[in-house]
Amino acid sequence: MSTSLAQVIILLFFGVLYLPIVFFAIQRREESQGGATWLVVLYALLAMVINIAEAVWQDRGDALLFQELQTYVSFTLIVILMVTIQIFLKRELWWAWVGYFGVWALGLALVLTNALGLPDVLWTNGELILYRSRLGPAWIILGWIILSIVMIINLFNAQRQSRQPLLRSRVGYWWIPIIFTLANDILLFSNVLIIGQPLRIFVAMGMAYVVGTHYVPDLKNITRRAVIYIASTIAIVGFYIAGFLLIEALFGGNQNFNPLLAGAIVALLIALIFSPLTELVSRAVTKWMKGDQYDASLTIHQYSESISNILDMDRLASIAIGIMLEAMQIERGFLFLVDAERQADGRKIYKLRSARSPEERQIVVVELEEDGVIASYFIHEQKPLLQYDLDLLPAYRAASPIERNWFNELRSEVYIPIFAKKQWIGLLAFGSKLSGNRYTREDLSVLGAHANQTAVALENARLVDNLMRLNQELRQARRTLEKNNQELQRIDQAKSDFISIASHELRTPLTVIKGYTEMMMDDPKLEKNLKTMMKGIYDGTIRLHEVMDSMFDIAQIDARSLKPHLQPVDLGQLVHQVCLDYAKTVKEREQILTINVPSIPLVKADPHLLEKLFHHLIRNAVKFTPNNGWVTISGKHIPAIINLPNGGVEVIVSDTGIGVDPNLREVIFSKFYQPGELGKHSTSKSRFKGSGAGLGLALSKGIVEAHGGRIWVESPGYDEVNFPGSQFHIILPLTKLEEGEVQRASEPVKIEIGKVEAG
Repeated sequence: MSTSLAQVIILLFFGVLYLPIVFFAIQRREESQGGATWLVVLYALLAMVINIAEAVWQDRGDALLFQELQTYVSFTLIVILMVTIQIFLKRELWWAWVGYFGVWALGLALVLTNALGLPDVLWTNGELILYRSRLGPAWIILGWIILSIVMIINLFNAQRQSRQPLLRSRVGYWWIPIIFTLANDILLFSNVLIIGQPLRIFVAMGMAYVVGTHYVPDLKNITRRAVIYIASTIAIVGFYIAGFLLIEALFGGNQNFNPLLAGAIVALLIALIFSPLTELVSRAVTKWMKGDQYDASLTIHQYSESISNILDMDRLASIAIGIMLEAMQIERGFLFLVDAERQADGRKIYKLRSARSPEERQIVVVELEEDGVIASYFIHEQKPLLQYDLDLLPAYRAASPIERNWFNELRSEVYIPIFAKKQWIGLLAFGSKLSGNRYTREDLSVLGAHANQTAVALENARLVDNLMRLNQELRQARRTLEKNNQELQRIDQAKSDFISIASHELRTPLTVIKGYTEMMMDDPKLEKNLKTMMKGIYDGTIRLHEVMDSMFDIAQIDARSLKPHLQPVDLGQLVHQVCLDYAKTVKEREQILTINVPSIPLVKADPHLLEKLFHHLIRNAVKFTPNNGWVTISGKHIPAIINLPNGGVEVIVSDTGIGVDPNLREVIFSKFYQPGELGKHSTSKSRFKGSGAGLGLALSKGIVEAHGGRIWVESPGYDEVNFPGSQFHIILPLTKLEEGEVQRASEPVKIEIGKVEAG
């Protein structure tokens, strides 16, 4: 086989080697940035094409001309390498180097076309001659030198300034393609021709590996292990040689000295000290190279003992994070509580709030969407997440800017979720190691074990913390309620004062108006129309007078100054007299008013106040009962019980009206309470659902309680269609009889007023 044919085969073989690199880069494009991947493909294809061109060029052209072409290709490839590194480092000015290539290519075009009209010989001193034909390669080599220097400085600064050890380690792998590029091109520019430029294959392989491999091996760790291996080997060999020489020096003069036996003795000694020696060398090298040294099992044991009985959230965060920072020599750490909340639209969010001491800087709470990529990873994978992954993996580019910024501002490197009973309850975040080393798989396993140890303590602390927060909220709510209650009391007192003043001030002018209207109505000379008008004024005055009387009584009740004038009262006759006042109204409404009061004891009470009491109750019963309805008043004697040591009497006012809402059974006895919408009510005394001043039931309750009694209402509910009705119960106590006094009883009263009576 001729030399030319062998070279062609070698060149084609080298060209074919680029194809696996292209396929690898395309296959791993999801692991990297798309632009960098395609630049790697461009680099490999261009290098492959130049190899194929070199194979075709064999025996067909000038070797010097092809070498010049290789120079131009080298400049193009190093520009591609530079732009790839810039895109990988997310430098926004990567396009400037494309412009740099364009400017240098334009300069080359001007030189090659001699657009500047330069002579063939540019410079000579008699011995050295600079031809115009060599100006093109010189121009390209100058551009290559500038670009190489800038690329080395740029990569050095990027590696030094990288905050994340994982990224710093990955950036360090760029030195491999750079070193091979420099070696290949320096040999090329030095006229050391290597067929196929095989070093470019290693450049392309290095570029594809760095761009397409997310988790690269730790070069520092590899170097440390290599140094430990070499140092251990040197120590063992040195010990063997020293031991053998020592034995030989001591016993070599003996005619029975056996070198094999001496070697076996030294080997036995080495076997005995091998493990301690290698451990000593490992510790020394690790310390020298600033490696991580900690006992994982001891750390986990101490951690578990320290946090097992802590229930205070701030103390738990302080101790848990402090132990980890000290044991693993970590720069910073945080403990976050995770609260799951369901929004009104059905979305579930997770709120991350820091568990820190009050004097420490508080971190803003962040909300993670359940369907977001970050929360989904923690929930489904339940594994540590690296900031390195958040920054570089394409899967996390869909995270919202708020979430990404929040994690970036923590300046942490690893996040470990805490789960209890399959629920995400917390998150540990740790920053960089003080040594600058990356987190290894062993480190993440240790941190995961700590997270599991934290889960139980955190769950207990959360329960206590939630209880304390609830108690604090309850205390705050109590203080607020007390403040509001005081304000309501002040308002109620102001209302009572107004009622008292108004009732006092208005009664006198109303009495004057009432007196003059009565005089004018009695005047026989007054015209009939004027008498009708005066009658209306008189009725209105009477109505106002009644309201003022009620307001005055309410003011007395509020001031605790309502003093009943007690005397024996026949409740049956009193109720009968009150009902007669409503006979006309009952007939107009076609209702039936029934009184069924048996013989009951006389009560000592104020007849005037009781008359007002039953006026209000019977008026309400008639007013809120529809036409053709029933109103029944019954009574009975109550024997002595605990609350009524002398017994009592009960009067029940029942109706078939609209009823009372069970939730309002106490409210209806409040001052100025009006059922329904106030604006839709009539102020008529007898019209169905006609409203008044809202003082009747409040005054009734005050009168009953002033007598030491009790009033309440019973009703199935409020219904303006089916009319369930209501029952107002009034209990009045009987007083203790004096010695020799006989209990007097009333005559039974059984009367029916209304529709039947009219019929």
